[in-house]
Amino acid sequence: MSSIPFLVSIPHSGEKVPPQAPWLNGLPEDLLMCDVDRYVDRLYEPALNELKIPFVKTEWHRYAGDLNRLPEDVDASSVEGDPHPAGQFNRGFLWTITTTERPLMTKPISPATHQELVELIYEPFHASIRHLYEKFRQEGHKVVYHLDAHSMPSVGTRQHRDPGERRADIVVSDCQGLSCSAAYRDLVIAAYCVAGFKVAYNWPYLGGRVTETYGLPAQGQEALQVEMNRDLYMDEVTKRYRPEAAAKVQAKVKKALGLIFSHLPLVMNSKKS
Repeated sequence: MSSIPFLVSIPHSGEKVPPQAPWLNGLPEDLLMCDVDRYVDRLYEPALNELKIPFVKTEWHRYAGDLNRLPEDVDASSVEGDPHPAGQFNRGFLWTITTTERPLMTKPISPATHQELVELIYEPFHASIRHLYEKFRQEGHKVVYHLDAHSMPSVGTRQHRDPGERRADIVVSDCQGLSCSAAYRDLVIAAYCVAGFKVAYNWPYLGGRVTETYGLPAQGQEALQVEMNRDLYMDEVTKRYRPEAAAKVQAKVKKALGLIFSHLPLVMNSKKS
């Protein structure tokens, strides 16, 4: 483990469809990959490995089990007999439509199948995150810093808070100031800015279930969500990687993570004073 209590999670880059989600089989690539954070792991992993920053990612497709939601974020259109009315969680733990409003699920699954997906996808991922937090605690760290890495469409859709708006390169979110200290937030924003990204704060994203769950500053847990504009490194229509553009983004990510990693001791020391 690193001597700096910093970890990264990548919950949406997986593309593997589990057998419990047959409705996803055979979908065209542009539909199946519409809301996947495709290639985010490729962009971050080289820097994470070089800097020896521990991280957690998944192989599983987010439409079959969204790790930035809670297992109970489902409704009657996704799980048979669920008390939430149909449409309340159409982009919840199970996605029934995409952000471009294309249908995914034709009928709800059984509660038993839902539970299988929770056990297969949700529980191992979050157990791994909790394990990293605990390891840092065992090493004597009183505060642990967490970055949750995502990607986003370059322009908001009708399913977003900013329909039709062109977005920044990076959006940093902290649940409106609740999931981390101002010092950690400012460090992350400054690091991505210095690395060459145009950064927005809490717009259009406020943070998801990961930042809500782990961002507990009063308990020594500080978490931020970081969204990256997909237009920087991929073709948003074909969902294909653009290697030359992506290489530049990788270099910027490495610089941003390096700055966060090297300056976190200053944030940690400020808490002690």
